[in-house]
Amino acid sequence: MPPPAPLAAVVFDLDGVLLDSESVWDAARRAVVAEQGGSWREGATEAMMGMSSPEWSRYLHDELGVPLAAPKINELVVAALLERYRRALPLLPGAVEAVTRLAAVWPLGLASSSNRPVIDAALEQMGVSGSFAATVSSEEVARGKPAPDVYLAATRRLGVDPAHAAAVEDSSSGLRAAAAAGMVVIAAPNREYPPADDALALAALVVPSLDELTPEALAAAAG
Repeated sequence: MPPPAPLAAVVFDLDGVLLDSESVWDAARRAVVAEQGGSWREGATEAMMGMSSPEWSRYLHDELGVPLAAPKINELVVAALLERYRRALPLLPGAVEAVTRLAAVWPLGLASSSNRPVIDAALEQMGVSGSFAATVSSEEVARGKPAPDVYLAATRRLGVDPAHAAAVEDSSSGLRAAAAAGMVVIAAPNREYPPADDALALAALVVPSLDELTPEALAAAAG
């Protein structure tokens, strides 16, 4: 089935779009901060949303007082997160079905702030690794979201013009990153950490559930 013009690809975010994982990341970071004698502060959760792993690791060190080098902080948080994923992957309703539905029409990419081992483990547990033609972690680019780097890398690996690709995002930083990349922005708003109104206004389409993320809806939004 040929893809409806003008879309040539779709790029998913991971956390908050396919996985209800923001609270899991938060718990893993809080655990490391507490175990290492740091001090959590109000607003830290929101401040780190969209940051790449080097960025949030430095934040835990510089702002929350974790007395370890950033790479070690990163290692401890990722280990804590993966242990939680092994116990129970926090899949959002309709996530696997949405990926399968769109992969039948377009090449898919993934542009995530999660670390590479986390991306690979999550997609494998979901059973959708083969549905993605390209995956990029923001630790593999210069800047995390809201900078467009991770989306530009994903569309480059897919071999498509960003203007002919849709991005499915949930957070303010992610929506801004996709818009800065020049993509068609699709919002699946995070209920626990809803995006700001000005970020949501960047979306060509807002879907309250992944069941509404259909080829027809995306093609209409892109048109």
